[in-house]
Amino acid sequence: MYSQNEIDEAVAAGAISAEAATGLRAYVEQQRAVPTPDEEQFRLITGFNDIFVSIAAAILLFAVGFIGEWVGKGLFAYNATPSFIAPLLVAGTSWGLALFFTGKRRMALPSILLLLAYVGGIFATAVFAIVQILGLETNNDPTLAGVVIAASAAIAAAATWVHWKRFMVPITVAAGAASVAAIVVALVVAALGQKLENAENVVLSLVLLLGIGTFLFAMWWDGSDRARLTRRSDVAFWLHLLAAPMIVHPVFTLLGLNDGTATLGEGLIVILLYVALGLTALAIDRRALLVSALAYVLFALNRMFEQFGAVELNVALTALVIGSALLMLSAFWHQARTAVVKTLPDALQVRLPLTSRSTGAIPQPAA
Repeated sequence: MYSQNEIDEAVAAGAISAEAATGLRAYVEQQRAVPTPDEEQFRLITGFNDIFVSIAAAILLFAVGFIGEWVGKGLFAYNATPSFIAPLLVAGTSWGLALFFTGKRRMALPSILLLLAYVGGIFATAVFAIVQILGLETNNDPTLAGVVIAASAAIAAAATWVHWKRFMVPITVAAGAASVAAIVVALVVAALGQKLENAENVVLSLVLLLGIGTFLFAMWWDGSDRARLTRRSDVAFWLHLLAAPMIVHPVFTLLGLNDGTATLGEGLIVILLYVALGLTALAIDRRALLVSALAYVLFALNRMFEQFGAVELNVALTALVIGSALLMLSAFWHQARTAVVKTLPDALQVRLPLTSRSTGAIPQPAA
């Protein structure tokens, strides 16, 4: 069984032509009777060996980190701050494992886990090294803490770019975008300094803007592969998964809808916002927005049922309503999406993922 990425690589290597790759995809889709691209497919697990390798890699990385912490205690005198040796060894081991399991075997789930361990290890290494080597005390100094985090996030972003150039794992772009967002937020926190306690709304607004920027970046990747045939679609998926909570959480928090005291009116606002998010998700054919806002709408409906007197059944009724609605939407996703996209301007429709995968509608994919 060949993945979409492997077909792309075969085209890039000249083993098959782009026309032959497109014909192969069209034939396989006809054989599988998949008339639309709405399944939002991406590679996560190609077989149980992915799970097996991921578990083994996690155990190995835990052991390496534990040994690194023990070595760090012996080499450096420190109290509460963890040693930078531990995350450094984790990052180095992750890169070494990726050379085989990502570079040669192209295993999906292990590649994702190794990438996250690598980026997280680099970030933690930078934070701990800066604090330990310079002897900094950041507990009561938001400005200094913000500068340290921003510098560490910049190092992690650079390391992420190196990983992308070497392995091109789709989630890497989202990891890089998260690092850039962390740089911006940390610098703002550093600038606010002691005023941070009174500037929560400023930080939330910044995260919202960064989330919108990430969303637009994801749409750029989506627009470059409207038929969702290449790794570009997978890159967009992870970017949407990152952008969704960065948009949803600040919106609901700034509106005061998650303070635990939602009224009936606020519950209705949550539901209306969820409907708006659902229409957006249908238009762009991405379910991440719906999943990110799910906790808020569940809480709002639960409060509404309580106020109507259904205290004993409020949880069950909430789950019944949301579960039924999401299942109905899933069953008729393509029909609903087609209806939504048809109402949009033509200039916007040509930038959205295709609503049909007829052979003639599939463009030549980019790598």
